[in-house]
Amino acid sequence: MKNLSRDSRHHVTFRLNGVTVEGFSEPRMLLSDFLRHEVGATGTHVGCEHGVCGACTILIDGTASRSCLMLAVQADGAEIDTIEGLANADGSFGILQQAFHENFALQCGFCTPGILMSLSEFLQDNPDPSVDEIKVALSGNVCRCTSYHEIINACIDAAAALRTSKAEAR
Repeated sequence: MKNLSRDSRHHVTFRLNGVTVEGFSEPRMLLSDFLRHEVGATGTHVGCEHGVCGACTILIDGTASRSCLMLAVQADGAEIDTIEGLANADGSFGILQQAFHENFALQCGFCTPGILMSLSEFLQDNPDPSVDEIKVALSGNVCRCTSYHEIINACIDAAAALRTSKAEAR
Protein backbone atom coordinates (compact mmCIF):
# COMPACT_ATOMS: atom_id res chain seq x y z
CA MET A 1 0.00 0.00 0.00
CA LYS A 2 1.32 3.40 -0.98
CA ASN A 3 2.00 5.94 1.75
CA LEU A 4 0.15 9.18 1.22
CA SER A 5 2.64 11.98 0.97
CA ARG A 6 2.19 15.72 0.60
CA ASP A 7 2.32 15.10 -3.17
CA SER A 8 -0.87 13.02 -3.09
CA ARG A 9 -2.80 15.88 -1.50
CA HIS A 10 -4.58 18.38 -3.71
CA HIS A 11 -4.36 22.12 -3.35
CA VAL A 12 -7.87 23.54 -2.85
CA THR A 13 -8.77 27.23 -3.02
CA PHE A 14 -12.22 28.79 -2.70
CA ARG A 15 -13.97 31.83 -1.30
CA LEU A 16 -15.38 31.19 2.16
CA ASN A 17 -17.82 33.82 3.40
CA GLY A 18 -16.21 36.32 1.03
CA VAL A 19 -12.58 35.54 1.92
CA THR A 20 -10.24 33.42 -0.19
CA VAL A 21 -9.03 30.36 1.71
CA GLU A 22 -6.78 27.51 0.69
CA GLY A 23 -5.45 24.26 1.98
CA PHE A 24 -4.51 20.74 1.03
CA SER A 25 -6.91 17.84 0.84
CA GLU A 26 -6.60 14.11 0.52
CA PRO A 27 -8.44 13.01 -2.64
CA ARG A 28 -11.37 11.54 -0.67
CA MET A 29 -11.64 14.19 2.07
CA LEU A 30 -15.18 15.44 2.49
CA LEU A 31 -15.83 19.16 2.19
CA SER A 32 -17.36 19.14 5.69
CA ASP A 33 -14.09 17.78 7.12
CA PHE A 34 -12.00 20.22 5.08
CA LEU A 35 -14.07 23.15 6.37
CA ARG A 36 -13.79 22.05 9.98
CA HIS A 37 -10.23 20.68 10.12
CA GLU A 38 -8.27 22.45 7.40
CA VAL A 39 -9.94 25.87 7.36
CA GLY A 40 -11.27 26.09 10.93
CA ALA A 41 -14.90 26.81 9.98
CA THR A 42 -16.27 24.69 12.81
CA GLY A 43 -19.78 26.13 12.67
CA THR A 44 -20.61 23.56 10.00
CA HIS A 45 -21.75 20.50 11.94
CA VAL A 46 -21.47 16.90 10.82
CA GLY A 47 -24.33 14.59 11.76
CA CYS A 48 -25.20 11.55 9.71
CA GLU A 49 -22.48 11.84 7.03
CA HIS A 50 -25.04 10.50 4.54
CA GLY A 51 -26.75 13.75 3.51
CA VAL A 52 -29.96 12.92 5.38
CA CYS A 53 -29.96 15.10 8.50
CA GLY A 54 -29.02 18.47 6.96
CA ALA A 55 -26.70 19.52 9.82
CA CYS A 56 -23.83 20.13 7.38
CA THR A 57 -25.81 22.31 4.97
CA ILE A 58 -23.85 25.21 3.50
CA LEU A 59 -24.30 27.38 0.42
CA ILE A 60 -22.15 26.46 -2.56
CA ASP A 61 -22.37 29.08 -5.29
CA GLY A 62 -25.60 30.25 -3.64
CA THR A 63 -27.29 26.85 -3.48
CA ALA A 64 -27.95 24.96 -0.24
CA SER A 65 -25.84 21.81 -0.36
CA ARG A 66 -24.75 19.03 1.97
CA SER A 67 -21.04 19.43 2.65
CA CYS A 68 -20.82 15.77 3.73
CA LEU A 69 -21.76 14.66 0.21
CA MET A 70 -19.10 16.66 -1.61
CA LEU A 71 -15.37 16.16 -1.78
CA ALA A 72 -13.18 19.10 -0.85
CA VAL A 73 -11.41 18.95 -4.23
CA GLN A 74 -14.79 19.48 -5.94
CA ALA A 75 -15.14 22.83 -4.15
CA ASP A 76 -12.01 24.26 -5.75
CA GLY A 77 -12.91 27.68 -7.17
CA ALA A 78 -16.38 27.78 -5.58
CA GLU A 79 -18.06 30.48 -3.52
CA ILE A 80 -18.99 28.92 -0.18
CA ASP A 81 -21.04 30.43 2.61
CA THR A 82 -21.31 28.87 6.06
CA ILE A 83 -23.04 29.81 9.30
CA GLU A 84 -20.09 32.05 10.18
CA GLY A 85 -20.98 34.24 7.19
CA LEU A 86 -24.51 35.00 8.39
CA ALA A 87 -23.31 37.34 11.13
CA ASN A 88 -23.00 41.08 10.56
CA ALA A 89 -19.54 42.53 9.88
CA ASP A 90 -19.25 43.60 13.53
CA GLY A 91 -19.92 40.02 14.70
CA SER A 92 -23.49 40.67 15.85
CA PHE A 93 -26.29 38.40 14.75
CA GLY A 94 -27.56 38.71 11.20
CA ILE A 95 -31.31 39.04 10.61
CA LEU A 96 -31.99 35.30 10.46
CA GLN A 97 -29.84 34.56 13.51
CA GLN A 98 -31.53 37.35 15.46
CA ALA A 99 -34.97 35.97 14.59
CA PHE A 100 -33.92 32.54 15.87
CA HIS A 101 -32.64 34.11 19.09
CA GLU A 102 -35.82 36.13 19.66
CA ASN A 103 -38.11 33.16 18.93
CA PHE A 104 -36.13 30.62 21.00
CA ALA A 105 -35.86 28.59 17.79
CA LEU A 106 -33.12 26.28 18.99
CA GLN A 107 -32.43 24.01 21.87
CA CYS A 108 -29.26 21.96 21.65
CA GLY A 109 -28.20 23.92 18.55
CA PHE A 110 -26.65 21.00 16.68
CA CYS A 111 -29.01 21.28 13.70
CA THR A 112 -29.20 25.07 13.77
CA PRO A 113 -26.33 25.94 11.37
CA GLY A 114 -27.76 23.69 8.66
CA ILE A 115 -31.28 24.99 9.19
CA LEU A 116 -30.10 28.59 9.06
CA MET A 117 -28.21 27.98 5.82
CA SER A 118 -31.21 26.22 4.24
CA LEU A 119 -33.48 29.10 5.26
CA SER A 120 -30.94 31.65 4.07
CA GLU A 121 -31.20 30.32 0.52
CA PHE A 122 -34.96 29.84 0.83
CA LEU A 123 -35.59 33.44 1.91
CA GLN A 124 -33.52 34.79 -0.97
CA ASP A 125 -35.96 33.18 -3.39
CA ASN A 126 -39.12 33.54 -1.30
CA PRO A 127 -39.32 36.85 0.61
CA ASP A 128 -42.87 36.31 1.89
CA PRO A 129 -43.26 32.58 2.57
CA SER A 130 -46.30 30.76 3.84
CA VAL A 131 -46.08 28.30 6.73
CA ASP A 132 -46.50 25.40 4.31
CA GLU A 133 -43.67 26.70 2.10
CA ILE A 134 -41.41 26.99 5.15
CA LYS A 135 -42.24 23.42 6.17
CA VAL A 136 -41.22 22.21 2.71
CA ALA A 137 -37.99 24.25 2.90
CA LEU A 138 -37.21 22.65 6.27
CA SER A 139 -38.01 19.11 5.12
CA GLY A 140 -34.33 18.35 4.51
CA ASN A 141 -33.26 19.30 8.02
CA VAL A 142 -33.78 17.09 11.04
CA CYS A 143 -34.19 18.61 14.50
CA ARG A 144 -34.73 16.21 17.38
CA CYS A 145 -35.27 18.84 20.08
CA THR A 146 -38.02 21.14 18.81
CA SER A 147 -41.44 20.84 17.27
CA TYR A 148 -40.29 23.24 14.51
CA HIS A 149 -42.97 25.71 15.64
CA GLU A 150 -40.42 28.25 16.90
CA ILE A 151 -38.24 27.71 13.82
CA ILE A 152 -41.19 28.49 11.54
CA ASN A 153 -42.02 31.60 13.57
CA ALA A 154 -38.40 32.72 13.36
CA CYS A 155 -38.43 32.27 9.59
CA ILE A 156 -41.61 34.35 9.29
CA ASP A 157 -40.08 37.10 11.45
CA ALA A 158 -36.80 37.02 9.50
CA ALA A 159 -38.67 37.27 6.21
CA ALA A 160 -40.52 40.35 7.46
CA ALA A 161 -37.28 41.93 8.72
CA LEU A 162 -35.55 41.23 5.41
CA ARG A 163 -38.41 42.82 3.48
CA THR A 164 -38.24 45.90 5.72
CA SER A 165 -34.47 46.06 5.36
CA LYS A 166 -34.70 45.92 1.55
CA ALA A 167 -37.46 48.56 1.50
CA GLU A 168 -35.36 50.89 3.67
CA ALA A 169 -32.33 50.37 1.44
CA ARG A 170 -34.22 51.71 -1.57
